[in-house]
Amino acid sequence: MEVDMENLFTPPWLELPPEITSTILQKLGTIEILRNADKVCTTWRRLCEDPAMWRVINMRDNVWDMLEGYLEQICREAVDRSQGQLIDINLEYFGSDNLLYYIAERSPQLKRLRLLCSYNVSGEALSAALKKCPLLEELHLYHILIGKESIENIGRSCRALKSFKLNNQVFRHPCIEYDEEAIAIAENMPKLHNLQVVGNKMTNEGLEAILNGCPNLESLDLRRCFNVNLGGDVGKRCSQQIIYLRRPHDSTEDYELDAGMHDCESFDEDYPSGFSDIDLISDDDDYYEFSDVSNYSGDEEMFFE
Repeated sequence: MEVDMENLFTPPWLELPPEITSTILQKLGTIEILRNADKVCTTWRRLCEDPAMWRVINMRDNVWDMLEGYLEQICREAVDRSQGQLIDINLEYFGSDNLLYYIAERSPQLKRLRLLCSYNVSGEALSAALKKCPLLEELHLYHILIGKESIENIGRSCRALKSFKLNNQVFRHPCIEYDEEAIAIAENMPKLHNLQVVGNKMTNEGLEAILNGCPNLESLDLRRCFNVNLGGDVGKRCSQQIIYLRRPHDSTEDYELDAGMHDCESFDEDYPSGFSDIDLISDDDDYYEFSDVSNYSGDEEMFFE
């Protein structure tokens, strides 16, 4: 009996159709694909080099034991492999202005961008980079320093934006009322269907501006927006206009970050959302000290030329 040696030593997973193998590999996430999967065999390597594999880049798993520079290197390699086909990218707990600009410059088809706790990304760089992404439909930001001017610029550049999340940490003291971000959203993002602003300091005035400026809004998440009072006319408007409404005191059990109340915060009039160049020294004293927390080096000058 003649034995087919080639089939005898062929791993069973290589018999799967390429499209099924690609789907399975994508479940691993970007880091595991580039570190391990594309080194398994030539078949997997060929699939991992297909630009279609990199239309979605998810940099959210197994990042804690890696240097940020190494993570950025992996991300850049994934963006390069997409060859301009990238439509969806998720960065968590790392990132920089230069990386963001690198992504935007090479991803003209980008439709979804999610940044979670990417503390080295500035609002100025974000708005400058997104000028190159006019097709963007979803922008989800968690604990990212961004002011009203950046919101205005993003809205003007990304006219197709349908989903916007601007989520902040929540603090007990001091209680600041600030509607500039809400007004910037209302005046520059008219096509929004979904808006999440957990921990925002808007008042009813800012909320009414959003209801007036975003007529297509269907989903609105106002959890931890404690300056908003949904009694009276504004509450009736929300009930009539919004299909899916999360109220300021609704549960945050399904919210992916810590939405608990913190005892103090850093703030100033430009960045009242919990990120600032001013450090609160004491809850009991009206005394503040400036500190230099700039993350910029000469390389970042490209964003503001």
